[in-house]
Amino acid sequence: MSALFTPLPLRGVTLPNRVGLAPMCQYRADADGQPNDWHRVHLGARAVGGAGLVLTEATAVLPEGRISRHDTGIWSGAQVDAWRPITAFLARQGSVPAVQLAHAGFKASTYRPWAPRRGGVADADGGWTPVGPGSAPFAPGYRTPTALDIAGIEAVVEAFGAAAARAVDAGFAAVEVHAAHGYLLHEFLSPLTNHRTDGYGGDRANRMRLTVEVARAVRAAVGADVPVLARISATDWVDGGWTADDSVVLAGELAAAGVDLVDCSSGGASPDARIPVGPGYQVPLAARVRRDGGVATGAVGLIVEPEQAERIVADGEADLVLLGRELLRDPYWPRRAAAKLGADLGWPDPYARAV
Repeated sequence: MSALFTPLPLRGVTLPNRVGLAPMCQYRADADGQPNDWHRVHLGARAVGGAGLVLTEATAVLPEGRISRHDTGIWSGAQVDAWRPITAFLARQGSVPAVQLAHAGFKASTYRPWAPRRGGVADADGGWTPVGPGSAPFAPGYRTPTALDIAGIEAVVEAFGAAAARAVDAGFAAVEVHAAHGYLLHEFLSPLTNHRTDGYGGDRANRMRLTVEVARAVRAAVGADVPVLARISATDWVDGGWTADDSVVLAGELAAAGVDLVDCSSGGASPDARIPVGPGYQVPLAARVRRDGGVATGAVGLIVEPEQAERIVADGEADLVLLGRELLRDPYWPRRAAAKLGADLGWPDPYARAV
């Protein structure tokens, strides 16, 4: 029996298999943050393709928390209404629809990756002033953020909780807190970007405080049966930055706050990171957090071959495999992988002739 294609129970929800669509920004949302036909087709194709978990892109909990003007959001009732037909379609295909709740912090108000311009978008061009733990920008060309005061931090925690409640209303069966890749929560975690001297800065416990408070707020908002995931950057890949040892401690705190699975990515806090990119390069981070943090984990990062994904789950390195670029190239990767590994995933009736 294939370990990759065994169910994964998380609280009141059971993933039909251990293959998930990793959250990937599409930069195709309407100006008001609403998803549209692009998102219905993009996410829906991966559900038809057999992914057990289908995660949205980073979906902003506040307008100023968007990476770009083209990001999806979930801060309004209109956005809830726009998400509902998408989540309903995903669920009808047998996938678990999940949303990644995000705040971009000092990486907000930027251009799409393929735009002719790079960096921060000026107010005159539709941009806005981002926020962060301090007033230093991420890199040259990015906008200078406003440092959040205590009231601003409390508003962020409240916004994550309110967004989580809206997510459940919109039909999402699981939620993920985005605390990775140099966005707001990661900015507070990393000593490279958090130089505060109050209760949200300084030692590791204080730097973890915002992320743990957000996790608690999200858990309270969604109730006892909805799984809560958290994506972290398990290391900054920079001397003096956030480390795998820190991530083990954080994972334990997140589990105590009600997080069911930690999705282990890496990097993003500093443009100076030297990341050893290669097949499965982040899997050891997921294995370390799972082993020493005592929490289920997801592995992500250049996982391509079915046998590779199978080994990750079968060897206990992670409980879930999240595919990004490979599922962009092939939405039906889970069905191909199941056939190769001897699992019976089945096909939708209209596609049965392709078996």
